[in-house]
Amino acid sequence: MADKKNRKRGDRRDGRWVKTPGLQSVMSVLMPNRADCEVYLHQTIDCTELLKYLEKKNEGKTEEKMTMFHCAVTAVARMIRERPLMNRFVQGARTYERDEITLSFVAKRRFTDHSEETLMVLTARDEDTVDTISRKIIGDVREARKSETSTGGIDQVLDSFAKIPRPLLVPIIKIIRILDYWGKVPKALTDGDPNYTTVLMSNLGSIKCPAVYHHLNNYGTNSIMLTIGTIHKEEMLMPDGTKEIRDVVDIGATLDERIADGFYFARSLKLILHIFEHPELLEQPIGENSGFAYK
Repeated sequence: MADKKNRKRGDRRDGRWVKTPGLQSVMSVLMPNRADCEVYLHQTIDCTELLKYLEKKNEGKTEEKMTMFHCAVTAVARMIRERPLMNRFVQGARTYERDEITLSFVAKRRFTDHSEETLMVLTARDEDTVDTISRKIIGDVREARKSETSTGGIDQVLDSFAKIPRPLLVPIIKIIRILDYWGKVPKALTDGDPNYTTVLMSNLGSIKCPAVYHHLNNYGTNSIMLTIGTIHKEEMLMPDGTKEIRDVVDIGATLDERIADGFYFARSLKLILHIFEHPELLEQPIGENSGFAYK
């Protein structure tokens, strides 16, 4: 990750400018819009061992249980810490490496049609484990659900923008887009905004929906969108050649192809698969190397 203390000319408040190979540099100029550079991956992950792990972790608990989503957030954070190119973004025809690992998601205040959504952002530290990340998510969601409406942060900012008449809102947004290009959007607008996080995750399994494709946004710096579907049974081919009915979950990932190549993306996905198969790795601080042998 980028070092905030060693700033140089060309760096942004939220990332360090990195020089990239010729092809990537040219791509950022030829294809300046993130939504034009999407790569979509769909993967079925065996989560049988992870569910066994969760059963043990939640033994004796009646509330505030650890969930597969908490484990998925931790696994993604660990992958990004170990695979730094996944923590890059392209904006203003330049590539930057972030200062922090940030993961965002949307939480419904109530599971009803007309309930509001709240935007939540979690910053993963090197010392974090699945336990600390689970507690952070549970605490944040609990606080958000104390009220039916937004109580501050980016939610309140968006509510304020929604009250501006359209003839004024359109030029204001255009100015913000220009500031976005140069990395000068006020901190009050970027803090807590999922468009400015490393990964935006959507736990569709919580509302009984499958993993789906979700586009990236041209605004902001978010380069990875991840959706998680429902857990279900499926016949899987085991390493010894036999077939077995296993618990699986589908994930869909949309990535900006300008931050890395397909080989790097594939290896990063393999690390997440490995963590799901060996959930004990979630107990280690994400700053520690997993020891996974990339093949």
